Amino acid sequence: SPPMSNPVPFRSIPSVDRLLRSEDLAQLDGLYPRSTVVRWVREAIQDYRTEFSAGKKIPQEEIANHIQERVFQKEKLYRGDKIRPVINATGILLHTNLGRAPLAERAIERLTQAAGASNVELNLHSGNRNHRGDHCVELLQGLTGCEDAVLVNNCAAATMMVLQTTAQGREVIISRGQLVEIGGGFRLPDVFRSAGVQLKEIGTTNRTYVADYESAVTDQTAAVMRVHHSNYQINGFATEPTIADLVQMKRSKKIAVIDDLGSGWLGTQFFGPTTERDSLCKIQEPSVAESISAGADLTLFSGDKLLGGPQCGIILGKRDWIEPLRKNALMRAMRLDKLTLAALEATLEIHLEGKAKDELPIIQMLSEEPQAIEDRCKRLERELSARTGGDRIDVVTCESQIGGGSVPGMDVSSFGVLIRTKKPQQFATRLRRLNSPIQARVTKDAVLLDLRTVPSNRLDLLREGIETALNEEVGAHEQS
Repeated sequence: SPPMSNPVPFRSIPSVDRLLRSEDLAQLDGLYPRSTVVRWVREAIQDYRTEFSAGKKIPQEEIANHIQERVFQKEKLYRGDKIRPVINATGILLHTNLGRAPLAERAIERLTQAAGASNVELNLHSGNRNHRGDHCVELLQGLTGCEDAVLVNNCAAATMMVLQTTAQGREVIISRGQLVEIGGGFRLPDVFRSAGVQLKEIGTTNRTYVADYESAVTDQTAAVMRVHHSNYQINGFATEPTIADLVQMKRSKKIAVIDDLGSGWLGTQFFGPTTERDSLCKIQEPSVAESISAGADLTLFSGDKLLGGPQCGIILGKRDWIEPLRKNALMRAMRLDKLTLAALEATLEIHLEGKAKDELPIIQMLSEEPQAIEDRCKRLERELSARTGGDRIDVVTCESQIGGGSVPGMDVSSFGVLIRTKKPQQFATRLRRLNSPIQARVTKDAVLLDLRTVPSNRLDLLREGIETALNEEVGAHEQS
């Protein structure tokens, strides 16, 4: 700071040690490392110096309290960054910001068991070292009928691995309408460049034919690729070949057919009997089953979307195309850790046993009847109205979304609890900052909590959080 003509306020700043020993800040002792609290105090002191230099005047007797308030502001920001359980009341089933697919209880238990010493690379019967993820590969073979499989960090890593291994320095043919951009600004052409592959666009944005692929093949062609649209739709005057069409096109067998499915939709046949109202019946996604049955050389998809497991990239295919991927030096950098493998293993077992509707949260949310959701909403509305008055709270119909770059354009009928408030953004912030945070949807003059994404065992916690936020709102209004 520049020299001060009146340095007295700076002399009145309590020392770091004195602030740490104050009754207010002492409550942080034991909750956080001392070095972290010391850093907050020093930053708060510097904040005060900056404010004073900018002309902000604070009475001398209030300086210590002002600095302490800044310390607690920093503590709240720190808590907001920590990974914590959140009640998802948005109605977005695969909410990317909330970690996409919630894991099944069996997967969570298996993950916890694997956290200690576990046989991640040891066959307990033979005593010999095995390949990491061997059992998951066996499960995938049994589930999908694929010849072989490899597992990596996520589907973007799977795409990078497949392109770099099968086509580095050569061409890959892809429809112009499939050059997607996924979340975070990552674009498929950038992935191609990073993998050292030449992108060859064909067709138009809305119409591409098998003949376009066949006429684009040259001596430099290493693969043809289909990429699922993921998070958008092309409707109307549009057409593009199926994966079966690409497998059957005129090509050398040395040219791989790559199917990047993204969402990991296995196919309706994996979920047993369904009714007309069952949302599983309405999903129009290219499926893993179709891709394998059609004879795609390599099929890629995510583990944390419609499969309902942890974040990972799954590559299925023919053994001659999978083996080079397994030998690629990048596999060491992209392999899965033991916790992810354990959770994936449990998720695949659930699918194989035909228990997805019973155990996988994403499938349960998709298949739940709207009537059951309305019943939960009415129960919540009654309990809230009994404690806070019901003139601001209603049960309303709404639409849930699958999200996570899956099934674009498909909404799912649902019910929610609507809380009217003059400042909906502020109320949603109160919900988000609770000890048990709640993420809701904000409308023009209300906050909506869609209960399709809130399981029954979280309903009491949701109610308590809403009551707390309503009481805080009343308190803030009285103070103003």
